[in-house]
Amino acid sequence: MMRQGLGLFQRRGFLSAGAAMLAMPALAQPRAGTFPSRPIRIFAAWAPGPNVYTRVLADLIAPRLGQPIVIESRAGANGTLAARAVKSEAADGHTLAQMPGSVFRLPFMTPRPPYDPVADFTYIICLTGYTFGVVVRADSPYRTWADFVAAARQKPGSISYGSPGIGTESHVVMDQIASTEKLEWLHAPYRGGSELTSALLGGTIDAVATASHWSQLVLDGKLRLLNVWTPERIRRYPEAPTLRELGYDIVATSPYGLAGPKGMDPGTVKQLHDAFKEALYRPESLAYLEGLDQPVIYMDSETYTGFVQRQVRKEKEIVRQMNLRLD
Repeated sequence: MMRQGLGLFQRRGFLSAGAAMLAMPALAQPRAGTFPSRPIRIFAAWAPGPNVYTRVLADLIAPRLGQPIVIESRAGANGTLAARAVKSEAADGHTLAQMPGSVFRLPFMTPRPPYDPVADFTYIICLTGYTFGVVVRADSPYRTWADFVAAARQKPGSISYGSPGIGTESHVVMDQIASTEKLEWLHAPYRGGSELTSALLGGTIDAVATASHWSQLVLDGKLRLLNVWTPERIRRYPEAPTLRELGYDIVATSPYGLAGPKGMDPGTVKQLHDAFKEALYRPESLAYLEGLDQPVIYMDSETYTGFVQRQVRKEKEIVRQMNLRLD
Protein backbone atom coordinates (compact mmCIF):
# COMPACT_ATOMS: atom_id res chain seq x y z
CA MET A 1 0.00 0.00 0.00
CA MET A 2 2.79 2.42 0.92
CA ARG A 3 4.70 1.86 -2.30
CA GLN A 4 1.55 2.30 -4.38
CA GLY A 5 0.84 5.57 -2.59
CA LEU A 6 4.34 6.87 -3.22
CA GLY A 7 4.08 6.02 -6.88
CA LEU A 8 0.85 7.97 -7.16
CA PHE A 9 2.41 11.07 -5.64
CA GLN A 10 5.46 10.76 -7.86
CA ARG A 11 3.31 10.59 -10.97
CA ARG A 12 1.21 13.53 -9.83
CA GLY A 13 4.19 15.47 -8.56
CA PHE A 14 6.08 15.61 -11.81
CA LEU A 15 3.59 17.86 -13.56
CA SER A 16 5.23 20.35 -15.86
CA ALA A 17 4.62 24.04 -15.39
CA GLY A 18 2.32 23.97 -18.42
CA ALA A 19 0.26 21.13 -17.00
CA ALA A 20 -0.04 22.98 -13.71
CA MET A 21 -1.37 26.02 -15.53
CA LEU A 22 -3.98 23.89 -17.27
CA ALA A 23 -5.16 22.76 -13.85
CA MET A 24 -6.06 26.33 -12.87
CA PRO A 25 -9.83 26.04 -13.54
CA ALA A 26 -10.04 23.35 -10.83
CA LEU A 27 -8.52 25.67 -8.25
CA ALA A 28 -10.20 28.40 -6.25
CA GLN A 29 -9.79 31.73 -8.01
CA PRO A 30 -8.15 34.52 -5.95
CA ARG A 31 -9.75 37.92 -5.55
CA ALA A 32 -8.07 40.83 -7.30
CA GLY A 33 -5.23 42.26 -5.26
CA THR A 34 -4.94 39.24 -2.96
CA PHE A 35 -2.07 36.83 -2.53
CA PRO A 36 -1.33 34.71 -4.43
CA SER A 37 -2.28 36.32 -7.72
CA ARG A 38 -0.34 33.92 -9.98
CA PRO A 39 1.38 30.53 -9.76
CA ILE A 40 3.97 30.11 -7.01
CA ARG A 41 7.40 28.81 -7.94
CA ILE A 42 9.60 26.82 -5.58
CA PHE A 43 13.26 26.49 -6.51
CA ALA A 44 14.32 23.01 -5.38
CA ALA A 45 17.88 22.53 -4.22
CA TRP A 46 18.53 19.06 -5.58
CA ALA A 47 17.93 16.93 -8.66
CA PRO A 48 14.30 15.88 -9.38
CA GLY A 49 14.40 12.61 -7.40
CA PRO A 50 15.12 14.09 -3.94
CA ASN A 51 12.64 16.88 -4.66
CA VAL A 52 9.60 14.61 -4.81
CA TYR A 53 8.49 15.42 -1.26
CA THR A 54 8.37 19.13 -2.13
CA ARG A 55 6.08 18.17 -5.00
CA VAL A 56 3.89 16.19 -2.62
CA LEU A 57 3.44 19.33 -0.51
CA ALA A 58 2.76 21.37 -3.65
CA ASP A 59 -0.11 19.06 -4.61
CA LEU A 60 -1.61 19.41 -1.13
CA ILE A 61 -1.24 23.19 -0.91
CA ALA A 62 -2.34 24.31 -4.38
CA PRO A 63 -6.12 23.99 -3.73
CA ARG A 64 -5.84 25.97 -0.50
CA LEU A 65 -3.92 28.85 -2.09
CA GLY A 66 -5.93 28.81 -5.30
CA GLN A 67 -2.87 28.73 -7.55
CA PRO A 68 -0.63 26.02 -8.97
CA ILE A 69 2.72 25.39 -7.26
CA VAL A 70 5.47 24.89 -9.82
CA ILE A 71 8.67 23.13 -8.73
CA GLU A 72 11.80 24.19 -10.60
CA SER A 73 15.03 22.27 -10.00
CA ARG A 74 18.08 24.39 -9.26
CA ALA A 75 20.48 21.53 -8.57
CA GLY A 76 24.16 22.32 -8.25
CA ALA A 77 26.72 24.26 -6.20
CA ASN A 78 26.28 21.80 -3.30
CA GLY A 79 22.60 22.60 -2.91
CA THR A 80 22.93 26.40 -2.88
CA LEU A 81 21.74 27.32 -6.40
CA ALA A 82 18.11 27.53 -5.27
CA ALA A 83 19.02 30.08 -2.58
CA ARG A 84 21.13 32.06 -5.02
CA ALA A 85 18.27 32.14 -7.52
CA VAL A 86 15.57 33.25 -5.07
CA LYS A 87 17.75 36.01 -3.65
CA SER A 88 17.20 38.21 -6.72
CA GLU A 89 13.46 37.53 -7.07
CA ALA A 90 10.66 39.92 -6.06
CA ALA A 91 9.77 39.63 -2.36
CA ASP A 92 6.06 39.16 -3.09
CA GLY A 93 5.79 35.52 -2.01
CA HIS A 94 5.43 34.07 -5.50
CA THR A 95 8.96 32.64 -5.55
CA LEU A 96 10.41 30.50 -2.76
CA ALA A 97 13.42 28.24 -2.33
CA GLN A 98 14.21 25.03 -0.54
CA MET A 99 16.98 25.73 1.99
CA PRO A 100 19.18 22.74 2.86
CA GLY A 101 21.88 22.95 5.52
CA SER A 102 24.65 23.58 3.01
CA VAL A 103 23.14 27.04 2.38
CA PHE A 104 24.39 28.09 5.82
CA ARG A 105 27.92 26.72 5.36
CA LEU A 106 28.99 27.42 1.78
CA PRO A 107 29.31 31.24 2.02
CA PHE A 108 32.18 30.81 4.50
CA MET A 109 34.03 28.45 2.17
CA THR A 110 34.65 31.04 -0.55
CA PRO A 111 36.42 34.43 -0.53
CA ARG A 112 33.45 36.03 -2.32
CA PRO A 113 30.22 34.79 -0.70
CA PRO A 114 27.31 34.79 -3.19
CA TYR A 115 24.79 35.70 -0.46
CA ASP A 116 24.37 36.39 3.25
CA PRO A 117 22.40 33.42 4.68
CA VAL A 118 20.85 35.58 7.41
CA ALA A 119 20.28 38.97 5.80
CA ASP A 120 19.28 37.98 2.25
CA PHE A 121 16.27 35.73 2.97
CA THR A 122 12.91 35.60 4.71
CA TYR A 123 12.56 32.26 6.48
CA ILE A 124 9.03 30.86 6.32
CA ILE A 125 8.89 27.35 7.75
CA CYS A 126 11.16 24.41 8.59
CA LEU A 127 9.64 21.13 7.47
CA THR A 128 11.81 18.06 7.88
CA GLY A 129 15.38 16.81 7.74
CA TYR A 130 17.34 14.20 5.86
CA THR A 131 18.23 10.78 7.24
CA PHE A 132 21.91 10.13 6.59
CA GLY A 133 23.95 6.96 6.68
CA VAL A 134 26.89 5.14 5.14
CA VAL A 135 26.22 2.30 2.70
CA VAL A 136 28.40 -0.21 0.87
CA ARG A 137 27.55 -2.84 -1.72
CA ALA A 138 25.95 -6.01 -0.41
CA ASP A 139 28.98 -8.02 -1.56
CA SER A 140 31.45 -5.61 0.05
CA PRO A 141 34.07 -7.11 2.39
CA TYR A 142 33.13 -4.39 4.91
CA ARG A 143 30.32 -6.04 6.84
CA THR A 144 30.43 -3.58 9.74
CA TRP A 145 31.52 -0.01 10.35
CA ALA A 146 34.50 -1.35 12.30
CA ASP A 147 35.60 -3.26 9.17
CA PHE A 148 35.43 -0.08 7.09
CA VAL A 149 37.41 1.97 9.62
CA ALA A 150 40.02 -0.78 9.99
CA ALA A 151 40.54 -0.93 6.23
CA ALA A 152 40.96 2.85 6.05
CA ARG A 153 43.51 2.72 8.84
CA GLN A 154 45.47 -0.08 7.15
CA LYS A 155 45.44 1.61 3.72
CA PRO A 156 45.56 5.39 4.30
CA GLY A 157 44.07 7.41 1.45
CA SER A 158 42.94 4.42 -0.59
CA ILE A 159 39.48 3.62 0.86
CA SER A 160 36.99 5.90 -0.88
CA TYR A 161 33.55 7.23 -0.13
CA GLY A 162 31.23 9.37 -2.23
CA SER A 163 29.14 12.35 -1.12
CA PRO A 164 26.90 14.95 -2.80
CA GLY A 165 29.75 17.48 -2.74
CA ILE A 166 32.41 19.40 -0.87
CA GLY A 167 31.04 21.08 2.23
CA THR A 168 27.80 19.10 2.36
CA GLU A 169 26.65 17.51 5.60
CA SER A 170 27.93 14.13 4.40
CA HIS A 171 31.42 15.49 3.71
CA VAL A 172 31.66 17.43 6.98
CA VAL A 173 30.56 14.50 9.17
CA MET A 174 32.89 12.04 7.43
CA ASP A 175 35.76 14.49 7.93
CA GLN A 176 34.87 14.80 11.60
CA ILE A 177 34.93 11.03 11.95
CA ALA A 178 38.27 10.80 10.14
CA SER A 179 39.69 13.40 12.51
CA THR A 180 38.40 11.52 15.54
CA GLU A 181 39.78 8.21 14.27
CA LYS A 182 43.04 9.82 13.07
CA LEU A 183 42.75 8.23 9.64
CA GLU A 184 42.52 9.33 6.03
CA TRP A 185 40.08 8.21 3.39
CA LEU A 186 39.48 9.43 -0.15
CA HIS A 187 36.53 11.77 -0.65
CA ALA A 188 34.81 11.57 -4.05
CA PRO A 189 32.21 14.33 -4.58
CA TYR A 190 29.34 13.65 -7.01
CA ARG A 191 26.42 15.72 -8.27
CA GLY A 192 23.63 13.71 -6.69
CA GLY A 193 22.07 10.46 -5.58
CA SER A 194 21.83 8.70 -8.93
CA GLU A 195 25.50 9.33 -9.72
CA LEU A 196 26.52 8.16 -6.26
CA THR A 197 24.49 4.97 -6.55
CA SER A 198 25.88 4.19 -10.02
CA ALA A 199 29.45 4.74 -8.84
CA LEU A 200 28.95 2.52 -5.80
CA LEU A 201 27.21 -0.32 -7.65
CA GLY A 202 29.79 -0.08 -10.42
CA GLY A 203 32.67 -0.43 -7.98
CA THR A 204 34.17 3.01 -8.60
CA ILE A 205 33.96 3.89 -4.90
CA ASP A 206 33.89 1.78 -1.74
CA ALA A 207 31.04 3.50 0.11
CA VAL A 208 28.50 6.30 -0.06
CA ALA A 209 27.70 8.74 2.75
CA THR A 210 24.51 10.62 2.01
CA ALA A 211 20.79 10.96 2.70
CA SER A 212 18.41 8.04 2.46
CA HIS A 213 17.96 7.74 -1.30
CA TRP A 214 19.69 4.40 -0.62
CA SER A 215 16.73 3.12 1.44
CA GLN A 216 15.02 0.92 -1.15
CA LEU A 217 18.32 -0.57 -2.31
CA VAL A 218 19.09 -1.49 1.30
CA LEU A 219 15.66 -3.07 1.72
CA ASP A 220 16.12 -4.93 -1.59
CA GLY A 221 19.42 -6.36 -0.37
CA LYS A 222 21.62 -4.60 -2.94
CA LEU A 223 23.33 -2.31 -0.42
CA ARG A 224 24.39 -2.75 3.20
CA LEU A 225 23.80 0.04 5.72
CA LEU A 226 26.78 0.39 8.07
CA ASN A 227 25.45 3.21 10.26
CA VAL A 228 22.86 5.96 10.55
CA TRP A 229 23.28 9.52 11.82
CA THR A 230 19.94 9.86 13.58
CA PRO A 231 19.48 10.15 17.39
CA GLU A 232 18.10 6.60 17.52
CA ARG A 233 18.11 3.55 15.27
CA ILE A 234 15.66 3.57 12.38
CA ARG A 235 12.77 1.14 12.63
CA ARG A 236 13.20 -0.24 9.11
CA TYR A 237 16.94 -0.87 9.60
CA PRO A 238 17.25 -2.17 13.16
CA GLU A 239 20.69 -3.66 12.57
CA ALA A 240 22.32 -0.34 11.64
CA PRO A 241 23.86 1.40 14.69
CA THR A 242 23.81 5.15 15.21
CA LEU A 243 27.02 7.17 15.24
CA ARG A 244 26.49 7.74 18.96
CA GLU A 245 26.40 3.98 19.53
CA LEU A 246 29.67 3.75 17.63
CA GLY A 247 31.32 6.25 19.96
CA TYR A 248 30.95 9.53 18.06
CA ASP A 249 29.05 12.42 19.62
CA ILE A 250 27.39 13.24 16.30
CA VAL A 251 23.74 13.53 15.25
CA ALA A 252 23.12 14.94 11.77
CA THR A 253 19.65 15.42 10.29
CA SER A 254 20.24 18.66 8.35
CA PRO A 255 16.84 20.32 8.87
CA TYR A 256 15.49 22.09 5.81
CA GLY A 257 12.58 24.33 5.00
CA LEU A 258 11.45 27.13 2.73
CA ALA A 259 12.45 30.77 2.42
CA GLY A 260 11.86 33.72 0.13
CA PRO A 261 13.78 36.87 -0.66
CA LYS A 262 14.40 39.36 2.14
CA GLY A 263 11.70 41.91 2.93
CA MET A 264 8.58 39.78 2.46
CA ASP A 265 5.31 41.08 3.87
CA PRO A 266 4.56 39.45 7.25
CA GLY A 267 0.97 38.72 6.20
CA THR A 268 2.17 36.85 3.12
CA VAL A 269 4.71 34.95 5.22
CA LYS A 270 1.96 33.89 7.64
CA GLN A 271 -0.31 32.78 4.81
CA LEU A 272 2.43 30.64 3.30
CA HIS A 273 3.49 29.28 6.69
CA ASP A 274 -0.04 28.27 7.62
CA ALA A 275 -0.62 26.55 4.29
CA PHE A 276 2.62 24.57 4.45
CA LYS A 277 2.13 23.66 8.11
CA GLU A 278 -1.33 22.29 7.42
CA ALA A 279 0.02 20.27 4.49
CA LEU A 280 3.00 19.01 6.52
CA TYR A 281 0.73 17.31 9.04
CA ARG A 282 -1.72 15.85 6.49
CA PRO A 283 -1.79 12.01 6.53
CA GLU A 284 -0.52 11.88 2.94
CA SER A 285 2.50 14.00 3.85
CA LEU A 286 3.31 12.07 7.02
CA ALA A 287 3.04 8.77 5.15
CA TYR A 288 5.44 9.99 2.49
CA LEU A 289 7.97 11.17 5.08
CA GLU A 290 7.73 7.80 6.80
CA GLY A 291 8.55 6.16 3.47
CA LEU A 292 11.67 8.32 3.31
CA ASP A 293 12.58 7.66 6.95
CA GLN A 294 12.53 11.43 7.47
CA PRO A 295 11.25 13.02 10.70
CA VAL A 296 9.01 16.05 10.96
CA ILE A 297 11.20 18.96 12.10
CA TYR A 298 8.65 21.75 12.22
CA MET A 299 9.62 25.31 13.12
CA ASP A 300 7.46 28.39 12.63
CA SER A 301 8.87 31.48 10.92
CA GLU A 302 10.29 33.11 14.04
CA THR A 303 11.77 29.90 15.43
CA TYR A 304 13.24 28.95 12.06
CA THR A 305 14.85 32.37 11.69
CA GLY A 306 16.44 32.04 15.13
CA PHE A 307 17.65 28.53 14.29
CA VAL A 308 19.28 29.82 11.10
CA GLN A 309 21.07 32.59 12.98
CA ARG A 310 22.52 30.10 15.47
CA GLN A 311 23.33 27.57 12.76
CA VAL A 312 25.22 30.13 10.68
CA ARG A 313 27.48 30.94 13.63
CA LYS A 314 28.06 27.22 14.17
CA GLU A 315 28.82 26.56 10.50
CA LYS A 316 31.25 29.44 10.31
CA GLU A 317 33.23 27.90 13.15
CA ILE A 318 33.13 24.43 11.54
CA VAL A 319 34.52 25.85 8.30
CA ARG A 320 37.30 27.57 10.22
CA GLN A 321 38.23 24.51 12.27
CA MET A 322 38.17 22.13 9.30
CA ASN A 323 39.67 24.63 6.86
CA LEU A 324 36.96 23.88 4.29
CA ARG A 325 37.49 25.68 0.99
CA LEU A 326 35.92 25.71 -2.44
CA ASP A 327 38.35 26.27 -5.30
